[in-house]
Amino acid sequence: MARIRYQVAASLDGYIAAPNGDHDWIVMDPEIDFGALFEQFDTFVMGRRTFESAGAGSSAPGAKTYVFSRTLRAADHPHVTVIPEVSAAAVKVIRDQAEKDIWLFGGGALFRSFLDAGLVDTVEVALMPVLLGGGVPLVPPGARAKLALTGHRLYKSGVALLEYSVGAKREKGSPAEKRRSSNTRRAAK
Repeated sequence: MARIRYQVAASLDGYIAAPNGDHDWIVMDPEIDFGALFEQFDTFVMGRRTFESAGAGSSAPGAKTYVFSRTLRAADHPHVTVIPEVSAAAVKVIRDQAEKDIWLFGGGALFRSFLDAGLVDTVEVALMPVLLGGGVPLVPPGARAKLALTGHRLYKSGVALLEYSVGAKREKGSPAEKRRSSNTRRAAK
């Protein structure tokens, strides 16, 4: 079965886009073989904002593109499949049709939705040697997820690629919330 891989560039302080949405801070390291990277995928999944910023009129040649959006009209974008909600059933259809891995392409909010639903297999972050000081966060707040380091690579440019598998067991809430919940249950007895 095709894996869903959240592959994204992030600043060292945890942002995937600058405050104004710019991505000009991403290092295009000549050591990274982008052709080989794209060869690993035949399916791209993204949210509306990423789709629009990537150029809504284009799609990767030979690849299927799915856009999760409650506002886009499918009739206006016949070259992609628009899906209104993240669900296990919708993602199963995408996985079943993919022959290679699936790139969850940008969009921290969409990643959070997939992660919370248990639909992400790997998190692959290319950390850029820059501090943006603000912008679009790598991951919006939500449930805790355990990750296991499966690979890493350091480049001369200062880029660090970190690859993690996502653990099957997800923990809800922060440790403080768990303590409050436990204390509330004890008090109710």
